[in-house]
Amino acid sequence: MIRIYKAKDYNDLSRKAANIISAQIIMKPNCVLGLATGSSPVGTYRQLVEWYKKGDLDFSEVHTVNLDEYKGLSGDNTESYRYFMNTNLFEHVNINIANTNVPNGQAVDPEAECRRYNELIRSLGGIDLQLLGIGHNGHIGFNEPEEAFEKETHLVALTQSTIEANARLFDDPKDVPHYAFTMGIKSIMQARKILIIASGADKAQIMHDAFFGPVTPKIPASILQIHNDLTIVADEAALSQTDLKGMKNSDY
Repeated sequence: MIRIYKAKDYNDLSRKAANIISAQIIMKPNCVLGLATGSSPVGTYRQLVEWYKKGDLDFSEVHTVNLDEYKGLSGDNTESYRYFMNTNLFEHVNINIANTNVPNGQAVDPEAECRRYNELIRSLGGIDLQLLGIGHNGHIGFNEPEEAFEKETHLVALTQSTIEANARLFDDPKDVPHYAFTMGIKSIMQARKILIIASGADKAQIMHDAFFGPVTPKIPASILQIHNDLTIVADEAALSQTDLKGMKNSDY
């Protein structure tokens, strides 16, 4: 079942996505949230913080696991995903920081770190709701286009297009990491619910290809078509190349 909610713009998208996440927290206060980074979820996190400050949300029992982290960056590096999560969400709500989890970008043994992260997710009982963005090439997390779907947490060599897309976030393009730890497709697909958000006309083509084309590891996000509880929240621009009226199994 795919539910698609069309938002007017980025702010509307952020409110709709935050509504879905807040409902999960209210229904299950000790839920496990899979979280994403990048520009897409910033507004969603901002809305969640606003509702927390109004007394509408309680994060005290929530656990989180993040999708990915750059290899080689410490958690206090301003471009790390741990830093991103701390500054955009964790430091502004009453979550126990010990209950928040991001891959260790400075792990000496990458394979051991991948095993540790897989076991961590299992020990938490799995992910209740996984938030995702989507890359221009269809990557989710850092699962890049490949010949086969990667299964669990792994170390990935980033594609040149992803490196170039990330360069705007660094003062010196030479500092952009070329490797990252990321949850695999199996880890993502085992989440009980998946919420994917997309904004902007530059995402229109990949949204069409990923969700209305064939399932293929060449477009990693396409695997989400077969998940039994997928919600897409996208603005009008991101859905501009998608005909929703002909869909029988979606809300929009």
